[in-house]
Amino acid sequence: MGGLDLKTLIPAVVLPMTADFEIDEPELRRYLGWVKEQGIRVVAVNADTGEGPHLSREERRRVIEIAVDVFAESGDIITGLFAGSTREAVTLAEDAREAGAAGLLMFPLPVFRERLGNERVIYEYHRAIADAVDLSMVLFHLQPALGGAEYSPELLTRLVELPNACALKEASFDVRSFTQVVSLLRSISKKITLLTGNDNFIMQSFLLGAQGALLGFGTIAVREQLEMMGAVQRRDYKEAWRLHEIVQPLADAIFAEPVRDYRARAKEALRLLGVLKHSFVRPPLLPLEEIERERVREALERAGLLAAVAPRRSS
Repeated sequence: MGGLDLKTLIPAVVLPMTADFEIDEPELRRYLGWVKEQGIRVVAVNADTGEGPHLSREERRRVIEIAVDVFAESGDIITGLFAGSTREAVTLAEDAREAGAAGLLMFPLPVFRERLGNERVIYEYHRAIADAVDLSMVLFHLQPALGGAEYSPELLTRLVELPNACALKEASFDVRSFTQVVSLLRSISKKITLLTGNDNFIMQSFLLGAQGALLGFGTIAVREQLEMMGAVQRRDYKEAWRLHEIVQPLADAIFAEPVRDYRARAKEALRLLGVLKHSFVRPPLLPLEEIERERVREALERAGLLAAVAPRRSS
């Protein structure tokens, strides 16, 4: 298991679909090539943004293979790991390793949401995968409202100590919870990378201690986000705040209520920007209504990203 350098922006990429809701492989290659050209060296596929929960085992593996091919010798691929059981998770993790993935994003299982007396279940699930598959693991601290689970300090400490654990994506969407996790990780002897998953306070995450970002919004305004991270790192806070004023209002528009539509909004934004030809999402996800499409367009215009782009009509 090689070391992963995740102190960067890691977009959780969308998955281009055809009109009959199949993976559009040529469009996926073109889109991933565009992401790579923005200066990205690590991407997360098969995550929630990429409709991973709605893909078959074979489809998830194919997505990894295509991403590995596009980023060959220039980047690393992390894949979201969703499963209904530990046995299935191990099988999917083995698929990911064979397909060339460098790491796993450990999505919480539905059973993890019951906190009381459940910590042994959560730990043993992660330990079983770590023992079975030699891949780096990105732990995932995700708010229950988004289908995740938030772990106690004691459980997080134990998970961090697993040999495969290399990073933690903190996506509580709560500043207080985030700062508590920052303090916890600083107190643990084993050092892992803290990734913000908080699309609602991206720039502030870096001021508070994030070392990288794994974001569903990371596939939009990519260069601006990379520049914002760089500005914080060199302590050019005036420039960081300037970029924040571009990035955050657009992120807020993509993650507006109902949050479940953020995947369709992200695809529509990429279509309007000319990155994708279509914005199809696989049911049970639904396409945006016209009023929502117009809101996405207006958000892109306010961010100054549509000035030179002629709009396309979605099919």
